[in-house]
Amino acid sequence: MIRALAIALNKTWYQVYDDLYLVGRWDCSVSCHDEVWGMYLQFHGYEQFMLPESCPRCISIKEFARIFPKGRYIIGTGSHAVAVIDGDYYDSWDSGEEVPSFFWRIRE
Repeated sequence: MIRALAIALNKTWYQVYDDLYLVGRWDCSVSCHDEVWGMYLQFHGYEQFMLPESCPRCISIKEFARIFPKGRYIIGTGSHAVAVIDGDYYDSWDSGEEVPSFFWRIRE
């Protein structure tokens, strides 16, 4: 999750880690909780949207990147986060077949 946020926000891994620690401390929560990094993304101008969680209406991360070829997104699967920037997804492994349940989009 930290890697995805760092890529989408164009920050270092260490900057995001330290920032999330402070947000978590302020919220009396753990920095990896969805609520904590959600507040962090809101502060940086991102807006959250939900996706259908049950197939056949669900889409994969790869399909999401194809459908949204412009913009900066953070996709959440419930246990993982992936950055999508201008139609390409960035992860430490090929998570293209994973099914997202929500995403964050930068407000333009």
